[in-house]
Amino acid sequence: MTDSARRRYKFRDYLSPRVLTMLALGFSSGLPFLLVGNTFGFWLSDEGTSLTAIGFISWVGLAYSLKFLWSPLLDRLDIPGLAWLGRRRGWMAATQIVVAAGLVCMAVSGTAHGLVLLGALALVVAFGAATQDIAIDAWRIESAVTADELGLLTSSYTLGFRIALLCTDSLMLISAQHLGWPVSYTLCGVLMGIGLLASLLASEPARADVVMHGAKAQKPLWTARGFSDAVAGPFIVFFKTYGLTALVMLLAISLYRLPDFMRGPVTNPFYREIGLSKDVIGAVRGTLGLASIFLGVAAGGFLSLRLGYMRALLLGGAMQALGIAAFAILPAAGPDIGIFTAVMCFDDFAISVAGVTLVAYMSSLTSLGYTATQYALLSSAYALAGKFLKGFSGLAIDSMTADMGRMNAYALFFIGCGLMGIPSLALFAILERRRARLSVNPT
Repeated sequence: MTDSARRRYKFRDYLSPRVLTMLALGFSSGLPFLLVGNTFGFWLSDEGTSLTAIGFISWVGLAYSLKFLWSPLLDRLDIPGLAWLGRRRGWMAATQIVVAAGLVCMAVSGTAHGLVLLGALALVVAFGAATQDIAIDAWRIESAVTADELGLLTSSYTLGFRIALLCTDSLMLISAQHLGWPVSYTLCGVLMGIGLLASLLASEPARADVVMHGAKAQKPLWTARGFSDAVAGPFIVFFKTYGLTALVMLLAISLYRLPDFMRGPVTNPFYREIGLSKDVIGAVRGTLGLASIFLGVAAGGFLSLRLGYMRALLLGGAMQALGIAAFAILPAAGPDIGIFTAVMCFDDFAISVAGVTLVAYMSSLTSLGYTATQYALLSSAYALAGKFLKGFSGLAIDSMTADMGRMNAYALFFIGCGLMGIPSLALFAILERRRARLSVNPT
């Protein structure tokens, strides 16, 4: 990625075909995320599944954390039958079809055929969605010509992703209230067509295509040298570039979104327990919540360019921790719509800022030709700890309930989730001090 002088983008820049394509792909990336996570938990809760079981079933999302294991394939292989689309677009289209089919199968199966089958189908969706993310992230990074354009595409991606989360975490609840969960999941399967259309209309990144096919010609995947370069090459290059600092980077990234992951599986069941209806939650998130997301995405992009990646990360992480800890107010407030709205809007804003700044930072660390694998490594690192530990969130609340009561257990849990953001902030502060020191004395 080449740097350029900072420029002031005009409104028409945000309506360019590439940015609008990125918006649609971001939506496609975000759509299945909660359908195998928090929203899936709400469905299970409505069916009487225990909070502990919901927490453990959320482990299907570990596919997002392990995607670096198969990401080298996306850097080296075309999809049979879809090679005419190009490597990135072919993988995007194929995985979008898998996710759409999986969501429809989940709707048809439901809980009537048992949690094992439904969980297995959710795992298929999660695997397809994680693979889709590998391809979309690579397309986003490789399509950007300058660092500023990468920031623009990242903001567009994040906005599309957050809109999808809004649909599957709020509007979905209204749909489930009136149409039922199976119909709602089927509709989401149909909505994956937005991403598929974007993949068909997108342009394949030409610069990266030359590098990848050059590597394939010089070192074919079926040779020992080619296999080693495809699998180990991206990691060797990454650690050669950043040295031992790479370990600190990966640890800081892995802890950054831990607070949000931890509270995820229990949030929707929590709303249900304090007496908030699906209609109220959906209405708040679909109006003021949506506005907060827009503002948060814009603020995250602005801060990344204005303050630099590290300082923006620190500010976004601090806001994220405060936003999640603020949920401790709700157990005492009960179904007070005003307080719920205030907490929800601040949380949506803070999470959006944190999300944009983290994605922008991780994107800046990749190397052309290894984009899919290196970004998969970084995004797997950011999700691995959270995706695993969140499986115990329901058990933690159930365990505390006996001693302090249900609502007190929830309040303490949310405060604890907020405090989990501190170690990551400390590590990023160390990285920022090191960066500042090296910029003053590069030798």
